[in-house]
Amino acid sequence: MLGLMQSQPLLISGLIEFAERHHGDAEIVSRRVEGDIHRYTYKASAKRARQLANALDGLNLAFSDRVATLAWNGYRHFELYYGVSGSGRVLHTVNPRLHPDQIAWIANHAEDQVLCFDMSFLPLVQAVHAKCHTIKHFVALCDEDKLPTDSGIPNLISYEALINAQTDDYVWPSFDENTASSMCYTSGTTGNPKAALYSHRSSTLHAFAAALPDVMCISARDAILPVVPMFHVNAWGIPYSAALTGAKLVFPGPAMDGKSIYELIESEKVTYAAGVPTVWQMLLGHLKPAGLKFSTLRRTVIGGSACPPAMIRAFKDDYGIEVLHAWGMTEMSPLGTLCTLKNKHDALSEEERMAILLKQGRSIYGVDMKIVGDNGSELPWDGKTYGDLYVKGPWVVHDYYKSEGQSPLVDGWFPTGDVGTIDADGYLQITDRSKDVIKSGGEWISSIDIENIAVAHPAVAMAACIGVVHPKWDERPIVAVLVRPGMQVTREELLSFYEGKTAKWQIPDDVVFVDAIPLGATGKILKTKLREMLKDYKLPSA
Repeated sequence: MLGLMQSQPLLISGLIEFAERHHGDAEIVSRRVEGDIHRYTYKASAKRARQLANALDGLNLAFSDRVATLAWNGYRHFELYYGVSGSGRVLHTVNPRLHPDQIAWIANHAEDQVLCFDMSFLPLVQAVHAKCHTIKHFVALCDEDKLPTDSGIPNLISYEALINAQTDDYVWPSFDENTASSMCYTSGTTGNPKAALYSHRSSTLHAFAAALPDVMCISARDAILPVVPMFHVNAWGIPYSAALTGAKLVFPGPAMDGKSIYELIESEKVTYAAGVPTVWQMLLGHLKPAGLKFSTLRRTVIGGSACPPAMIRAFKDDYGIEVLHAWGMTEMSPLGTLCTLKNKHDALSEEERMAILLKQGRSIYGVDMKIVGDNGSELPWDGKTYGDLYVKGPWVVHDYYKSEGQSPLVDGWFPTGDVGTIDADGYLQITDRSKDVIKSGGEWISSIDIENIAVAHPAVAMAACIGVVHPKWDERPIVAVLVRPGMQVTREELLSFYEGKTAKWQIPDDVVFVDAIPLGATGKILKTKLREMLKDYKLPSA
């Protein structure tokens, strides 16, 4: 017996239709590449998204053709999210921080037909456009009078001219909800990047789950600042969840420094923000010397890489901001876990609650997870036993785009490459990437723990821990440290700082002071490049 409910596909166009009809006057505010502040509403954005869909029809794009973007977080990028996917094409958000050769490779691999880009990326497009063999149309996200007279890019089109020539009379098509909606390539730190191909169903379900109270807790009462880029896993789904709930959106554009972010938070009365630790490090670095405080910001979600405990405590103790620690992956759309407390934790001490909040959190509905040992058997949830983390769910990949049948799944589970523990209440704690874990004398040492202790020192701006070959213990940890400008710390001072904070055998054997720590395109520390930088290093004890 089947249920007698209406059958309607879960499509991304349904999100913008709902926002237009029920939250039409809610604001979308953007700092533009041009430098000014642009503001309009969900109703206006929905109209322009329909004009864009008509324009794509006019360019003779076929169903499921790929439209690429090289763009910051802003209202035009938001329109592309809906106009491209809603019309049945596939939005391909490209990370502009990748090497130009990688960008060209990605565009060719995806077989992009159109590339839409912010004018700040014009030099990048000039460098790669001749190598992008499938792209037929280049669209600059600007007014027609802002087009350069000699761009060197054949038939360059102005986005505003493109959509202004179209009517907003457009009916969003209905099709199978499992149709591809968007795609995002991994950062490709080893080998060529791989593409996660999201569906309308997976993205819509992810938007519902992300908005739940124990996840991002997004509502129409919020003004949300997604600092996490829209070119990085759909800005963690916030452009979809915001439309679903009617939340005000505040886009930072290209101005990602601490001062600009703080000014936007205050001027637009932002209540909620999302980003990676490196962004919040810049923000905190701006606040403290100036003695600034927040007037409306109440919570922030931090993910992308492990958030140092010192940062969580600084937000809470100094500014009264609740930090929601999150974990996920490109292959997971990206949310997998988010850390909020349960009812029973109210009786715990402040210190005990903080110990829980430092973890990556609990699975959100739709994601299942387990940790397994070397033999593939599931390990206990005791908060102590380390294992390789596997996940599955309706917004987790089962294959990569053009993988030629080489599915990454193991018995239906996706191996994340992370190592962690899960406690009896289901809280995940990531202890390392499987390729970065340090095994010393047969025991595991978490490089993340080593880094977190280092960055808790007031003189340390950034730290990265790697393992170095040792003749007796196989590997021993060392920590590379970037010192804050104007401050000093010695090797001996930093090593003594570890005492009492971790077991003696887990204290690094050495401190290496560096001028910079290599970061990837999404702000993550590149351990591979760090190892290359320190390839000639020899342990003093060895």
